Amino acid sequence: MTERKLAHPPAIKQETPERAPNGWAPVQESIAQSSGIALLLVEGHQPPALAIANNNSICETLQSSPEHVELCDPYCGIAHSRATAEGAVVHYRCHAGLQCFALPIKIANRELVVIGGRAFTSGTDYRAFVERVRSGDLRELGTDDLFRNVIFDEEGGLDHAALKVTRAAQDFREASAAEADADERASRGAVLAEAPVEERRAQRESFTGLDRRAPFADSIRRFVEQIDASDPTQIYESILAQSADLVRAERGSLWLYDENANELTIKAARGIPQSISEIESIRIGQGIAGSVVSAGQPIVSTIDALGRRSIPERRYKTASFISYPISIGQRKIGLLNVADKAGGGLYGEADLAAIDLVAPQIALALERASWQHRANQFQLMSITDPLTGLHNRRYLEARLSEELNRSKRYEFSMSFMMIDIDDFKLYNDRNGHQAGDRALEITAQCLRSTLRKADVASRYGGEEFSILLPQTTLKEAGAIADRLRRRIMRAKFPHSESQPLGAVTVSIGLSSLSPSIDTAEAIIRAADRALYHAKGHGKNRAYAYQGAAR
Repeated sequence: MTERKLAHPPAIKQETPERAPNGWAPVQESIAQSSGIALLLVEGHQPPALAIANNNSICETLQSSPEHVELCDPYCGIAHSRATAEGAVVHYRCHAGLQCFALPIKIANRELVVIGGRAFTSGTDYRAFVERVRSGDLRELGTDDLFRNVIFDEEGGLDHAALKVTRAAQDFREASAAEADADERASRGAVLAEAPVEERRAQRESFTGLDRRAPFADSIRRFVEQIDASDPTQIYESILAQSADLVRAERGSLWLYDENANELTIKAARGIPQSISEIESIRIGQGIAGSVVSAGQPIVSTIDALGRRSIPERRYKTASFISYPISIGQRKIGLLNVADKAGGGLYGEADLAAIDLVAPQIALALERASWQHRANQFQLMSITDPLTGLHNRRYLEARLSEELNRSKRYEFSMSFMMIDIDDFKLYNDRNGHQAGDRALEITAQCLRSTLRKADVASRYGGEEFSILLPQTTLKEAGAIADRLRRRIMRAKFPHSESQPLGAVTVSIGLSSLSPSIDTAEAIIRAADRALYHAKGHGKNRAYAYQGAAR
């Protein structure tokens, strides 16, 4: 009997949790979720790891594949041996363009290493990897789950995560040692109540700190999971809500430091009568908040003790408050204020200690929100035409490829338009470039007001526009094109009467997905040829391409 060869070798095992130090996995999971990166605990060649948290789906796919795991071997595969040999954190960029670190830690007398990051730190690296999957050496890689959890971050974020891992490992060792010591005392019949008062107080504070840290770390992890990471405003509001709940504050505010302006700007508020849009920024060094951030030291006090007077319109219930500066190292990040403790009590050192425990998570979450805001702005700028506000050609071409693949997979119709303003050079020469720019803006407004929500309008270049029409037949696209052409012809353009047709008009070329027009290039080329035909037959008309575009 001939042995049958398996079509696909079995996937490589990724994790052996039974070999991980007892209790470490939840600590690692909390750090990974709050930092937004991947973390793996390893004790030798990887895979498998002892514990995995928030793994990048690209790494998981590559390292589960017997055909591709060897690509990772010179990087994460030998990360343990490199980091332990160096005795210090090792940074590296793997073959996929992901930035990683390998940090040696010692737990339970075991020489372990945490691999962290597995994050793209530039769009160029990500696009290069996607191109390898699309048409390069990774094109045979299964893509069902490949992009399920792709991680993006800045290198600074990886450094902060490495610092958190270092501190967590130290706390973990101390807690384990304390538990071992407690077990030893119990075995000798020692009773905690018989210990000296100072010792009992120190132990109580130590264990209270550990007890309070774990549930709130879980809380931080949960709210990070629940918020929309693309909306920094939601991050600010969630941070404030969780922090206020921790110390039972009915009133609070969260401020972000603007380094360029050297001032604090409010980002979220709770229980404050005013809208945050009405609250002015605070200069560093001015007032209680500005002084706290300037000094870098928190304050637990009352308005009266500071010799200040409460502003009547703020309507505080109590004079007690905490003002806490948020920072990473020497770098100012923001400020957290809490006041009006539920029940009318005063804030004290225990409340300050509670905020101390979560301040690193708050700092990292604030910085991540700031990065996300910058990333959103950069992304918007990179895909938007600055004059018309429409998407640009780069975005259009990416969306066209995506929609083409989707349409083929599900057998949807798909159409495309190329639009050109008739005699635009003449309009520019007669009326000046400012008038020409205004004509482009008005045309873009006409597109936005006429098209459906699912349609994708872009400025293709110069006086040319393009429109992607998902799930649209050529007949339906023709009706939309005629409606659009009439809308532009009726619009009020400056100096439109001087145009050869007595108005600013457009010519439109249409194409549609078909067996002979089935690539992005062919669809654009067919619409362009149809546009050329419309121009040659009198302008101010739409024409659909019918022939083969190959």
